[in-house]
This record gives sequence, C-alpha cells and structure tokens, in this order.
Amino acid sequence: MLNILSGKEGYDEGIISMKRDLRVGYLEQTPYYPEELTVLEACFYHGNSIVDLIKEYERCMAHPDHPGLDDLLVRMEHERAWDYEQKAKQILSKLNIRDFSQQVKSLSGGQLKRVALANVLITEPELLILDEPTNHLDLEMTEWLEEYLRRTNLTLLMVTHDRYFLDRVCSEIIEIDNKVLYQYKGNYSYYLEKRQERIEAKNAEIARANNLYRTELEWMRRMPQARGHKARYREEAFYELEKAAKQHVSNDNVKLEVKSSYIGSKIFEADHLYKSFGSLKILDDFSYIFSRYEKMGIVGNNGTGKSTFLRILMGKEQADSGTLDIGETVRFGYYSQEGLKFDEQMKVIDAVQNIAEVIELGNGKRLTASQFLQHFLFTPETQHSYVYKLSGGERRRLYLCIVLMRNPNFLVLDEPTNDLDIVTLNILEEYLQAFKGCVIVVSHDRYFMDKVVDHLLIFNGNGDIRDFPGNYTQYRHWKEEKDRREKEQSATVKSQTSAPIKPRENEKRRLSFKERREFEQLEQEINELEAEKKDIEEALCSGTLSVDELTEKSKRLPRLTEMIDEKTMRWLELSEWA
Repeated sequence: MLNILSGKEGYDEGIISMKRDLRVGYLEQTPYYPEELTVLEACFYHGNSIVDLIKEYERCMAHPDHPGLDDLLVRMEHERAWDYEQKAKQILSKLNIRDFSQQVKSLSGGQLKRVALANVLITEPELLILDEPTNHLDLEMTEWLEEYLRRTNLTLLMVTHDRYFLDRVCSEIIEIDNKVLYQYKGNYSYYLEKRQERIEAKNAEIARANNLYRTELEWMRRMPQARGHKARYREEAFYELEKAAKQHVSNDNVKLEVKSSYIGSKIFEADHLYKSFGSLKILDDFSYIFSRYEKMGIVGNNGTGKSTFLRILMGKEQADSGTLDIGETVRFGYYSQEGLKFDEQMKVIDAVQNIAEVIELGNGKRLTASQFLQHFLFTPETQHSYVYKLSGGERRRLYLCIVLMRNPNFLVLDEPTNDLDIVTLNILEEYLQAFKGCVIVVSHDRYFMDKVVDHLLIFNGNGDIRDFPGNYTQYRHWKEEKDRREKEQSATVKSQTSAPIKPRENEKRRLSFKERREFEQLEQEINELEAEKKDIEEALCSGTLSVDELTEKSKRLPRLTEMIDEKTMRWLELSEWA
C-alpha cells in the first residue's frame, strides 16, 4: 500500500488525489544505496525535487552557454537548494552520523537506516511515509525520532510494529483485516480497545447468523416443492445468510506452550572476561553468574557490543581473556539477528519436519509440525508453499519456529522483533513469559522488553556494563530522574562559580525587585506546566478521550513543551543573577 501511495508501484483501479506540489518523503523498509557511495553522496542519490534541481543547475553550468540559468537561479533561491549540503550534514549529525566520507558498504544496518532517514528529512516533506522506521535503530535514535515526529507539524503515514512508538506518535490507526480497512481515531491503546469491541460484535453477529442459517437450511431441504415464485425472496436471502454465517471467526488469542528440557542449577558463569576490537572495548573485566529461570534484557546503542557478547556466550566468538563456564544441562536456542539460511526450494512444512514430526507439550499433550506452524499463523496453504515465496516477516517466523521446536531450556534472542507483526509478537511474548527456562533478549522494542524481562544489562559503550533491576520503562524513568538531578546540580555549581571576584565597579548585578518576583513566579509556572503536560500525556494514553478532546489535547501538548522550554531558559538566565 505504501509503495502504491508513494508512486513506486502501480494499482489495478481507483484514484489517488494529492495536493499540487505536495512534498512527499518516503522511507523504505530496506533502503538501498550503491556500496561505493559515501554517506554524503547517498543523500544526493535518491531523486527528490531539490536534488533534481541541483543536478539540473550543474548540467546548466557545464554547458558553455548556460541555458536557462536565470530561471534556475530563481528556483534554487526559492527551494533554498544552496543550503542542501549543509542541511544534510546537520541532520546526519543529529542522527549520530558524523563521518560523511564513510562508504555505504562499511555501514551497519542501523547506520544505513539513519542515512536513509536523513535523506527523507532533509527535504522537509509535508507528507512523510515511513515503512518500519524503527527497525535497526537503537533505543536512543528511536526515542529521538519519536520526539521529532511528535513536535513537527507534518502529516505522517507509517507502518510500524513498535507499539510504544505507535502509542506516542500516532493519533489515528488504520487496520487492514481480511482485505477491509478499519479506521480508529485514537492512539494504539484506544485502537486495541475498539478493535476488541469490533471483533466481539462481529463474532456475535456470525453466531446469530449461524443459528438462523441452521433454521433456513432445514427449510431449504424440507420444502423443495413449496419453493414457488412467492418464496424466491426467502431463497435469495438464504444465500446471503450463508455468506454471513461462513465468515471467518477471529481467533488471535493463540497460546503456545512448548515443554522445555530440564535445566540444572548451574547455568553459566562469566569470570573476568575481556574483549576489544583495536581501541574499541566491548568487555572490560566482566563477571556474572546467571541464575536459574532468569530473564535478562540487554540494551545499549548500536556498536556497544551487545551482539558480540551473545556470540561469545554461544561460542561463535572468542574472548581475549577470561573464562566462560556453561552448565552441562544447558541447551541453547539461538535466534541471531542475521537469520537462518534456508533451502529456497524446500517447502515450509518440510523445513520444520526436518527438526521433528511431533512436538511434546508436556502432560501427555503433543502437536504435529503442521499444528505447531499454525500457532505461528502459517495456514495449511502457506505450509505447502516454497520457502522462496515467503516474505521477510514470514521467514523470521519460520526461523523462530525452528528455534523453539528443538525444546531449548536457554533462549538467546538477538533482535527477535524485527519484521514480526504484532500478532506474532503477542504470541512470542506470552510464550516467553511462561517459558520454564532462561532467556537473554537483545531488542530495541521497548514494549516487548517490558513484558518479557525482569532485569537489564545496560551496555554504555567502552566496556561499561551496568545491571539494572527492572524493565526498560523503569530504567528510563530512573535515568531521566538521574539526568534531571545532575543537570540541576551542574546549573547550581555553574551559577556559584561563574562570577569571579572583580573590582567593585564590575561586580555582578543583583536582581531587581520585579525580576525577583518573576524568578519566583517562573518556578511555580514551570511546575504547573510540567504537571499539565504529564496529565495530558496520561490522558492521551488512556484511550478514554472523545475525538474532540483528543484533538484539543494533541494541539495543546506541543504548545506546552514550547512554553516550558521558553520559561526554563528565562529561569536559567535569571538564576545567574539570583
């Protein structure tokens, strides 16, 4: 659908109407750039109106007569094309890309996604279309993008499986279900509530249609001789009723329980591990004893060594020094970020049956390979199609099935949420919550981490690893509070030390009576605005607001943020003289 709306793909019939000269930015799910391009050159690679104008200007200047130069100069000025390169560098810097001469082939998945994002934002689009924008972005960048989109006035159309991102950025949700579009005026929490109401109403309607269908079916069979001209309307109504009764009944509440193999009390012990790549430290005297049934999340920016740590644990990478002692009963299930290489000509059901024909669930229950695949939303038809026909998300689901079918008792999951849809994520979350074994998860999906893990390892970079006893949301609240206190302490120290002793005539000026009153009033106003902002954010997430209230509060929120920033700057200014 996004490809059709952005003009990259055709459609069979219908009309797409857009405002004339509308600036549209489109971030594809898997951006592509030639490997030999530098980061800065990549920002000029995909055509947009400004890049096309710059190229047109360069062609004009290359011609000895400079045809149409006057018109081009006017257009360049109007489009502010002279500042394009500088603007590209500024946005890349905000996205933590500072080596503009680095070649595309040396970029990680997260860096490439950020370059593509910069490419889209440079043009200052009025309509921004994003396809899975948070895939491969670390948490810091995801939160930056979240805040950026909340504060801009552009129109946003986005496909994403990041539920916190949806909840905080979007004010309207469109769901595609069984080829039908459903529209919800509200955030993700509101959508979940209304979607459940719709499904329950639909299921009740199908149940009523089924009851009536049985009665009418009996009439159709019992009275063929009575079906004359007068009863034809009833016969036609019967066929309409039959369609309604045979509709699909939604059943997204699949629950997967797989028996894990026994795990002993000794899991693994890391003792004084060191790992570096040149001057980049990954592990610096890291020691840890993993306990039974522990569920650990690992978070940190891209490049801090999370995946390397998992590879060391799995024996796929060697530490520079230190020991790793793994218990004899530990049976790993490793889901890597790179995925699994499948035989493209193999059928989906065969790929799973190669692992096992039957899966033991415990308590005498078992599932066939086909039934197990159905739990992960592979229909019988899809099970008998070839692997090469699967989408990226379907391949990830198949990989997940193969990992879980081996009955592991220690799951190591590196970015398991990428390319998985929300229904599959819910199934996986419930499975991990009930999993009778150990789990380590590296993920940038904050909602997923909050539901699954009971504590975090924070990779701060340069070998600095901290243990936090809580989920991701609790960690963010703690970190924000810590940063706020440090900022306040820094401001206090700065105000105390900023004015050196000078001769009396140059002595630091004092606040006037009026300024003193303003300073005291500002403190109170900032606290009140912060409280109002918090109330509005909680109300927007509650899903209880009407459409009018939602619109009003959505407009009020960015204005509040601006007011808080303005008053805080004035408070800081006055505090230097207080």
